[in-house]
Order: sequence, then C-alpha cells, then structure tokens
Amino acid sequence: MAIIKPFKGIRPPKDLVEQVESRPYDVLNSEEARAEAGENEKSLYRIIKPEICFEPGTSEYDPKVYEKAAENFQMFQDKGWLVQDQDEHYYIYAQTMNGKTQYGLVVGAYVDDYMKGNIKKHELTRRDKEEDRMKHVRVNNANIEPVFFAYPDNEVLDKLIMRYAATEPEYDFIAPIDGFRHQFWVIADDADIATVTEEFAKMPSLYIADGHHRSAAAALVGAEKQKQNPNHNGTEEYNYFMAVCFQASQLTILDYNRVVKDINGMTSEELLKALEKNFIVTDKGTDIYKPAKLHEFSMYLDEHWYSLEAKEGTYDNNDPIGVLDVDISSRLILDELLDIKDLRSSKRIDFVGGLRGLGELKRRVDSGEMRMALALYPVSMQQIMDIADSGNIMPPKATWFEPKLRSGLVIHKLS
Repeated sequence: MAIIKPFKGIRPPKDLVEQVESRPYDVLNSEEARAEAGENEKSLYRIIKPEICFEPGTSEYDPKVYEKAAENFQMFQDKGWLVQDQDEHYYIYAQTMNGKTQYGLVVGAYVDDYMKGNIKKHELTRRDKEEDRMKHVRVNNANIEPVFFAYPDNEVLDKLIMRYAATEPEYDFIAPIDGFRHQFWVIADDADIATVTEEFAKMPSLYIADGHHRSAAAALVGAEKQKQNPNHNGTEEYNYFMAVCFQASQLTILDYNRVVKDINGMTSEELLKALEKNFIVTDKGTDIYKPAKLHEFSMYLDEHWYSLEAKEGTYDNNDPIGVLDVDISSRLILDELLDIKDLRSSKRIDFVGGLRGLGELKRRVDSGEMRMALALYPVSMQQIMDIADSGNIMPPKATWFEPKLRSGLVIHKLS
C-alpha cells in the first residue's frame, strides 16, 4: 500500500505567486537563473539557486551558498512572501501544454515506502548529486521543490479532481518561459482528504517519473532524522516528503534524442552499409523525418534523413530492457558501430529533449558542431512502470517528461 498524508503547505499569497514561482533548479544553470531572477527579490531562485546572490562564478556547492538558501527561505517567510497554511491539506496542481491538461495531487509521500522499494525508481542516481540535494533539504529543513510521481489510474480520484477543477483555482497563470498554464487548488474538505488517503492506500506502488535525485535526497534526509531522534515515534513530519502524483495515462513523455560528434572514423557510406546488418535503412530525403513507431529510428546525416527500422531478432520482446528503443540504439548503433560505451561520461555524444524538436538536431549537425543525429520514438509510461516493477533500471537519458513542474507553488516543512 502507498502511505501518504496531507501537510501544512508553505505557499505564496495569491497575488505574489507569479513573482515567487520558478523553473526547477536542475533545468537551468546559474547564469540563466541570475538572468531570469533579474531584480525580482521574491524569485524562488534566491532559495533554490542561491549562488545568484553572490558574485558570478561562485560555486553552487560553496557552503555559504547553502547557508544563503536557508537565510533567504526564512526571509521569504518573515516578509510574508511565503505563508504556511494553518491546517493540513492535499493540493491539486494542473498543467496544460498544447491543449492537454494533466492533474497532479500534491501529497506527503512516506519515506519508508521509498526505502523499502514501494516507491519505485527506473533510473540510477549519483551520490554526488544526492548529497547536494540532501544538503539543501537539511539546511532548509524543508522540501522546497516537489518530486514527480505517477500512480495507476484511479476513477475515484479522477472524479474528485474533476470536481475541484470545475471550481475557481487558487492560482492560475501562464509561465513566462514555457508558455504553459499552471493551476492550483487546495483540498480542505475532511471527507475529500480522507478519500485521497484511502485511495492511495489501495495502490501497491507509486512510481518516480522525474526527480530521482530529489526523491533519494528527500527520503535519505528523512531516514537520517529518524535515526537522530531518540524519541522518534513515526508520526513526525520528516517521515514524509513532498511529491506531485499524476495518473500514469495523463503523462506526456517526449522523445530524448542523441547528437554525435563523429562516426568513429567511418565514411557516411561505410556507416550506412554497417547499419544494414541490424536495420532496414531507407533514405527519406531532406525533409525532417520523425520516427512513427517503436523500433524505428530517424537518423540525420549529410543533410539527409534516414529511417532505421530494427530487424526482427535484434531485440527481445520479453525483456523489459532489451525491447526499449534506447537500449536497441545504444547497443547496435552507439556501442557496436560508434564505440560509444558509456552514455553518462562520453564527450562524443549529447542529448536533446524532444520539446526542442527535430529541427534542433538538424541545426546542430548542419552547424558542424555534430556529425550525426539520432531521433527515437518516445518511451511509454507503461514501459517505465513495467521496468520499475521488474526491479530493472532504464538506460541513461531515456525519458523526457514535459511540462516540468513549476517550483514555489507549495513547500513542505519537515517539522
């Protein structure tokens, strides 16, 4: 069962939300955050990217930067830019992209569910990135930004959410960078709160969609606090961390594409010939060509687009990892032909999120920066859940979720 609880969210007043809210800390660098914050003293970047409060070039890992995050978090509360709700609530957070809306429930997820594997992951995490986020959680004694979960579709919760969605939201704005609509409702009714808790309790698992490092950091700090408290009894707020949970069928996963600096000493003709061993190769001409189905790839080389369709026998439909297009392309193209063994560390490859479109792949190859581009068909949420259920880990750079959660709509304090 998935254990969750409501919490007393810390939120901006309605008239300040658009000054406070921001993109997540990990989708932009320090200088981009500095530019976006500008002269806005209320920007959440001053808490989640506090290096912008120092001279350019200041390391985001400098101890004084973490201390500044806590100082600013307290200052935001002292000035009334962030205010804690008096009662425990769940919240509904809706995002609309290209006419499609997805509705998430903001909850306190149970630390022990993460530690025991009831909150399932599909990616590996790096300890250095975990430690950075752990320091941020520790110094603020709060989950400033939420993690992004999926849950199996649930008709009772869907009806409850739609009932709230028919009412006026607490927040409703178009984000300036992504151009997407973001809406937010407060679930204050005791019966509705009980229903949400009860319906999650029927679910065997929750699934991390995006934010594996934030999830690990939040859970590990909670587990730390359990051990450090001699009077720990399990009811403390640090036993929970903030997550936005969406119905799996609502989520949009975009393609996560590859651009490669060189083709391992081969000529274009040699590469095309080598690809014919495992793929049906079709020249699609000079117009941008997007893969239309699983196991079809689109390659851009020498101003031409090619369809690469994986031949039968090059993948195993019964293997939750081996059937993935990210695995097929990694094994049969990047590793076998281009000698790119480690996608995490190789300097010969880069990755382009699907929101930028295939035109970005073409631009980077045509500019001479890259030699070849490879576009993939998106992974499905069902594939992610199947892999997580099997205990396997997806290959690197496999998923790109969009839209990203905005930060600053609600914060969870650990005490």
